[in-house]
Amino acid sequence: MAEKNSILSKSGSDTFCTIQLTGSKSESNRALILKALSKGKVAINNLSSADDTVILNGVLESLDKGIVEATFGSGSLKQIDGQLTANIGPAGTAMRFLSAYLAATGTEAQLTGSERMKQRPIGILVDALSKLGANIGYDGVEGFPPLKFNLGFEQKTNIIHIQGNVSSQYLSALLLVSPYLQNGLELHIDGELTSRPYVEMTLSMLKEAGIQHSWTGSIITIAHQPFTEAQLTIEPDWSAASYWYSIAALSDHASITLPNLKENSLQGDSRITTIMQSFGIKSTFTEEGLLIEKTNERLDDSIIFDLRDCPDLAQTIIVCSAVLGNNATFTGLETLKIKETDRILALQTELAKIGVTLSEEYSFYHLDCSKLHFPEKLSIKTYEDHRMAMAFAPLALKIPQLEIEDPQVVGKSYPTFWDDLLKAGFHINTN
Repeated sequence: MAEKNSILSKSGSDTFCTIQLTGSKSESNRALILKALSKGKVAINNLSSADDTVILNGVLESLDKGIVEATFGSGSLKQIDGQLTANIGPAGTAMRFLSAYLAATGTEAQLTGSERMKQRPIGILVDALSKLGANIGYDGVEGFPPLKFNLGFEQKTNIIHIQGNVSSQYLSALLLVSPYLQNGLELHIDGELTSRPYVEMTLSMLKEAGIQHSWTGSIITIAHQPFTEAQLTIEPDWSAASYWYSIAALSDHASITLPNLKENSLQGDSRITTIMQSFGIKSTFTEEGLLIEKTNERLDDSIIFDLRDCPDLAQTIIVCSAVLGNNATFTGLETLKIKETDRILALQTELAKIGVTLSEEYSFYHLDCSKLHFPEKLSIKTYEDHRMAMAFAPLALKIPQLEIEDPQVVGKSYPTFWDDLLKAGFHINTN
């Protein structure tokens, strides 16, 4: 389907299927850094097939083997005028985690990405790494990629302060490399911590690899220590599961099995199970995995969804609420404006096509569905954002011809999404 738009439709409004999801991108990318730092002591099972993970894995393996010319997904490693350049395309996690890895290991290289990646701020992480002892420069606009990492690293301090409400990936990037640092790390989280589950995921995976930590108040401390032999098994991706919750909610009747998902998950997006209770979706964990079923309950419009701990669910939940005609209110969306696109603006623009407004009032966002309507045909822009494509795809249950522009963007996190929709009874044509 690459380079063509997709026309989605679905005969019938019921959904009954079993879908095997790819491994978690979030867990996989953390595991790859731990594997590289441990020099192979950490092994990985069920690695994600997401493009972000393919890119990160390709860069790390190439660096380990001394390869200077390689391509992997939309990423590449090249020797340009004697300078090793890693291009990670649109892979935001890879940009943050590789920045910390290249700095801590003293690797000389340039790190760059797509045009959108060059607009996404990284100055807070670069400042923290520079204080630790890295020698990093900007090869473009200060505070943004491309970054130039110079050879060598000599630790100057082990105390770093980071704002907790900007990006949890900055915190995770520093924590992942902390046991490798000669003097370890004492990380002070200033202010409110958003996306806390992602930090907890990082610490849990470090613990699986033999790394101990302490977390007292707003300070996380990790000493310099060796990794131990470990097998990290990656759970299926709960972010990917969220789209199936939306499909279930928009179906008249639904029973969808998602194998191997765990009730006690490291992934913060597993909170979708409780959020979707408000949409009439029942979640049952079985020996096989997760069973989600549609009930007849309706959402209470007075509910305020606080998504600080799971911002990657925001587009799914907002679109699902809008399509169901629920005038819901959301908060905790601060980080959405600096993602693959300005996700708030993108949602506002695309929801307007079905008569729904998403308005901002201080830190709250309100849906007004009073003019909701479903045209016979609708075209949705994706803004080079995988989650826009997948959040809006379930509208095919309500709109006879739903066009998704640039559908290949789903490869960033869920490459088999369109194939899985076919298994669920959707029809897909390209133009």
